[in-house]
Amino acid sequence: MRHLASTLMMLVTMTSLAAQSSSSYVVTHKYVLGGDGSWDYVVPDPPEHRVFVARQTRLMVIDEDHGTLLGEVTGINGAHGTAIASRTGHGFATSGNDQSVLMFDLKTYKVLGKIPAAEDADAIVYDGVSNRVFTLNGDAHSSTVIDPTQGTLITNIPLGGKPEYGASAGDGKVYANLTDTNEVVEIDAKTATVSRRWPTAPCTAPVSMALDTAHHRLFSGCRGGSMAVSDYQAGKIVTTLPIGKGVDGAGFDPAYGDAFASNADGTLTVIHQDSPDQYRVVQSVPTPQGARNMGLDPTNHRIFIVSAEFGPAPANGRGRGTVLPGSFTMTVIERGPAR
Repeated sequence: MRHLASTLMMLVTMTSLAAQSSSSYVVTHKYVLGGDGSWDYVVPDPPEHRVFVARQTRLMVIDEDHGTLLGEVTGINGAHGTAIASRTGHGFATSGNDQSVLMFDLKTYKVLGKIPAAEDADAIVYDGVSNRVFTLNGDAHSSTVIDPTQGTLITNIPLGGKPEYGASAGDGKVYANLTDTNEVVEIDAKTATVSRRWPTAPCTAPVSMALDTAHHRLFSGCRGGSMAVSDYQAGKIVTTLPIGKGVDGAGFDPAYGDAFASNADGTLTVIHQDSPDQYRVVQSVPTPQGARNMGLDPTNHRIFIVSAEFGPAPANGRGRGTVLPGSFTMTVIERGPAR
């Protein structure tokens, strides 16, 4: 009887895994948002069903369900990241060109204050355990720590390398990729000190990051064309997998065990977690060229990516052309039915 029950359980598990692996992700909506300027991080706010998108001089706040503009946070000089501290009613936006962070009201989007940070203030993370906000300052090789209630500077932490994106593990630790030294750095949020670091080799130039907190796994999307999976309790790489070129966004959906990398080459790489130490690439979803920024809402399993059409490249051949008026678009990707 026990053998029969065990066999049935195994069959159920195998059927579940097969169903997961046979499902595919598809584009379900495209919302033309328009507006001038380049863009950066895409940050969903699941409880409020909205998405914050950095647009150079402002944050656009988009309704998840209808793709409409709810409002804007203005007065930003070089918009990059957004952090949401719902407990305090405040949001935070990095203003990279003037080395500062703007604190704003999450209901009215009104700017409430400006906090000094450091050179190239880029990504920004809220840690609920310590109730602190951490910027990741690329050129300054540091993290600025902010009190999200008062909107005041607490300290600056030297990181020993150029940070890109990071994430809070919800246990008092904040992690960041160091893109120039090919490392992950662990920050103790309460003491505001670096507690550990480990290499991402053979994954080079790690930028985007996502966490699987249930299994203590950390996903680093690397510009070298791979994703590194770390055991962040042990501080070591478990495996690496191939992804598209020009990654800048990552996500992990614990409900389905799928990790994502959004890439500038026009792909969204989908990686399935068979177990905490075993992974496989299951899909490459076609996306617009240059759509390298993404945000994931794990409550409805929607992936949001942004892109635009560009004019002719500069005469010197360096960089991209200007964004064509009215072409900025948010694309929604969702999990389709099992085949």
